[in-house]
Amino acid sequence: MNTASITEVNADFYAYLKKCGQGPVVITDNNRPVAILMTVTEDKEELERLISAHTPGFTALLDSAKERIRKTGGIEHDEFWKLLDEKHKE
Repeated sequence: MNTASITEVNADFYAYLKKCGQGPVVITDNNRPVAILMTVTEDKEELERLISAHTPGFTALLDSAKERIRKTGGIEHDEFWKLLDEKHKE
């Protein structure tokens, strides 16, 4: 795992940007991880998934949905689409 301090990254950002092509670079402040520098794909969907996976509001929404499904057992696939079609008609 590549690590670098904020000071090191700030001094030569371009070098660390190139280095993250070999794998993520963990950026530290006082030896504690604070950020990750990593390459991204030009695939818009993949980029959106990456951003969504690290957006607190979205992950909280998914966690809440998982908990509701765990408690209630959820609904059948066909029933879900039927309800969605009914909502869409409204």
